Amino acid sequence: MIDELIPVVEEKFRAIGEPWSRTTFGGSTGGWRALAAHVFYPDFFNGAWVFCPDPVDFRYFQLVDIYDDENAYYAGSSFKKDPIRPWMRSVDDQVLMTERDASILELVLGTRGRSGDQMDIFQAVYGPVGDDGYPRLLYDKNTGVIDKEVASYWKENYDLRYILERDRETLGPKLEGKLRIYMGDTDTFYLEEATRLLEELLEGTNNPHYRGSVTWGQREPHCYTGAPPGKSFLSHYLPEMADHVTRTAPEGADVTSWKY
Repeated sequence: MIDELIPVVEEKFRAIGEPWSRTTFGGSTGGWRALAAHVFYPDFFNGAWVFCPDPVDFRYFQLVDIYDDENAYYAGSSFKKDPIRPWMRSVDDQVLMTERDASILELVLGTRGRSGDQMDIFQAVYGPVGDDGYPRLLYDKNTGVIDKEVASYWKENYDLRYILERDRETLGPKLEGKLRIYMGDTDTFYLEEATRLLEELLEGTNNPHYRGSVTWGQREPHCYTGAPPGKSFLSHYLPEMADHVTRTAPEGADVTSWKY
């Protein structure tokens, strides 16, 4: 995206092509990407609108703490072998699928992380390559046992909240005023828990303070955006993005010709 797609788009179409003019937005996995783009390329973008992002702190990889939990499927005492850890719910907290259900379904669709579904997508992106050339999985799909070496790799490379804390000295000034996050407090996939940990970190920043926002939707499920009913989040937030770009543009920048 950074080295290939964006340069082509900015060359072919009427684009400013400067970091101050680029913003990101997205929901769910796209929300994670919108935030990750700023974490990994803080000098390339100037504002993220992040909606219902996938897990931004792997202490809550949905409901699994990949660092301290030994098993992705079973919560609580080690002798109780019920697949009790939920994976998907309705707004009234009815469990629709468990972590084990979702993982076994993907195993049926494709072994070695090849299902193309959500959990395997995570594992292909975040995980190291195994000796067989396939993604090295975070946990055994038959047993739920977590591979701690893989968890450590995830932490250092893709745990966004951890990276923001680890690299706060360099990332803090570069991301000041750029992050806007929206999350329903009853997310269908329990994503609000990781977002709460990210919010705690961001709100505790100083010198500089992150000067962004985390907006919560009460009893809102996955894909909460904060946009008014009947209006798409893109059409609702485009004016806000344009205003942000205008206010933060460097002196002498063109902030008029693209407004029509």
